[in-house]
Amino acid sequence: MKAVVTVVGHDQVGIVAKVSQKLAELKVNITDISQTLMHGDFTMMLMGEWNEKTTTFDSVKKGLEDLGKKTNLDIRIQRQELFDAIQKL
Repeated sequence: MKAVVTVVGHDQVGIVAKVSQKLAELKVNITDISQTLMHGDFTMMLMGEWNEKTTTFDSVKKGLEDLGKKTNLDIRIQRQELFDAIQKL
């Protein structure tokens, strides 16, 4: 399965490390990543990929939501098919 993850929030030390670590724990491979800072706000978009036999979309979503709450970041995930369909509208 492939999915797009977005992370938005006030800049803080270790955002990329924390998100990467959580994804590694969930057996998600980061295949593409982009991040930037805009006036003290951090934004990141990444593509993740994993084996659906070992990891479910819901478990990845829950893990990222929990991390977002702990770090005061808005972390969202969408299946790649849905993201692609929305971009075509």
